[in-house]
Amino acid sequence: MHYSFYDFLMLIGSLGLFLYGMKIMSEGLQKVAGDRLRSILTAMTTNRFTGVLTGMLITALIQSSSATTVMVVSFVNAGLLTLSQSISVIMGANIGTTVTAWIISVFGFKVDMSAFALPLLAFALPLIFSNKSTRKSIGEFIFGFSFLFMGLALLKNNAPDLSQNPEMLAFVQNYTGMGFFSILLFLLIGTVLTMIVQASAATMALTLIMCANGWISYELGAALVLGENIGTTITANLAALTANHQAKRAALAHLVFNVFGVIWVLVVFTPFTDAVSWFVDTHMRPGSEDVAVSYKLSAFHTAFNVCNVCILVWMTRLIEKTVCFIIPRKEEEEEYRLRFITGGMLSTAELSILQANKEIELYAERTQRMFAMTKELLGKEKDEEFNKLFSRIEKYENISDNMEIEIANYLNQVSEGRLSSESKLHIRAMLREVTEIESIGDSCCNLARILNRKRQVNVYFTGKQIEHIHAMMQLADDALAQMILAVSRPEHQAVDINKTYNIENEINNYRNQLKNQNILNVNNKEYDYQMGIYYMDVIAECEKLGDYVVNVVEASGDIIKERKHA
Repeated sequence: MHYSFYDFLMLIGSLGLFLYGMKIMSEGLQKVAGDRLRSILTAMTTNRFTGVLTGMLITALIQSSSATTVMVVSFVNAGLLTLSQSISVIMGANIGTTVTAWIISVFGFKVDMSAFALPLLAFALPLIFSNKSTRKSIGEFIFGFSFLFMGLALLKNNAPDLSQNPEMLAFVQNYTGMGFFSILLFLLIGTVLTMIVQASAATMALTLIMCANGWISYELGAALVLGENIGTTITANLAALTANHQAKRAALAHLVFNVFGVIWVLVVFTPFTDAVSWFVDTHMRPGSEDVAVSYKLSAFHTAFNVCNVCILVWMTRLIEKTVCFIIPRKEEEEEYRLRFITGGMLSTAELSILQANKEIELYAERTQRMFAMTKELLGKEKDEEFNKLFSRIEKYENISDNMEIEIANYLNQVSEGRLSSESKLHIRAMLREVTEIESIGDSCCNLARILNRKRQVNVYFTGKQIEHIHAMMQLADDALAQMILAVSRPEHQAVDINKTYNIENEINNYRNQLKNQNILNVNNKEYDYQMGIYYMDVIAECEKLGDYVVNVVEASGDIIKERKHA
């Protein structure tokens, strides 16, 4: 056999260039699109059909269903998309990814795109060195596009010539004549290969080359395509490993969707592949045999995903129930998502403001729960319990950051409409509320980090210190309770800001008292200086949290004043 290890390395290198081109092209497009992709995702998922179209559009643009599904999983983790919305977007992503196969079939086999690759690189070179980020991203996209087709051409050139190596052809043929078992075997090969490469586009390119060169039949190529659809779900599932249960469910929904699709296609495999073959031969008339088989595989890939979406788009709720049953919700976890803001704008500015008001109430309640967890952390002695709760607080802090951005973006969108001066002032006050509530979340996380640092250096508070910290935290908790009342007040009901001021004064006085007492205690050697630092850091952070609470309540008071004046 005349196929050396060097030739094999050339083949792997060609695959590497193809994958790198795909990655650079996808990233370049994502940079050009910027936040618009995220805006489209959150705004166009109001129902299952718009969700499918959105997933299809974004995946066709960025040429990577994996990138779309990972983005969707991260949005579910952040609470920006619901599970049912994510399922419809993932369905659309499966259709969008079929565009890649058509690009390879049309350009890779019919036109020698590698001949244009170097001139394209020359055109992209000045763009790459441009100071403007958009031009640079366009240059990256052209580079990626060129590398992709250079890699594809090298893959074809470095694939072993089976006519010169009949023993290898015999090896492949050993597994091609076993009827339905061969189809199942190649389905498994396609799944494993895509899991390893983590790019269905690369496996699709290999499949098209294998079929065009006559290594395997069109039917076995179709089996490989089915396997690729299952294998491509590994990326999203890997991304969801460290995410919350909702994100894990979204990634599993991708797998369930594709596995179900593969099962029903296997049941009707022969008539389905025959129908696709007949359609290509009679309607597309591709000409040469290698182009014909590549067209058939691309058409099979598209037909499979379109039919699968048409069937399962009506079963979104069933898929949701299935994944919820497989991954049950843990008692300590809650659903992190925006409940009242759905991405689309409501008909009137007043209704939009009301919607945002409700979301801010929910945001404030979540922040109070976060502080309750911080109080609980103080009493955790076992490492496992402490670390688990600490991770949960950090996750809440990330959610808090995302909620601030989403609510603020929504309010900015509302403010761009035709609004009365009263409504504009109202939105300004709401933006202040959101900013200060996020600062409270930061304070809660800072408290947790101080306790974590203290634990790592094996410093332990005295009984009196713990007693004082509990008293300070209780005052901060009372302030948060007043804040919740102020934020969730009924319309035109006055906010009693004096109660909040009184608690704030108590917090300040208590902080000053403990600060003076701490200096005396350190001087009297009741505890060392380092312990005193951690102790006062906790007290100072609680006082800071109280200041943020006052700012929120003042902003809520401003909203009521504006309404009364109006």
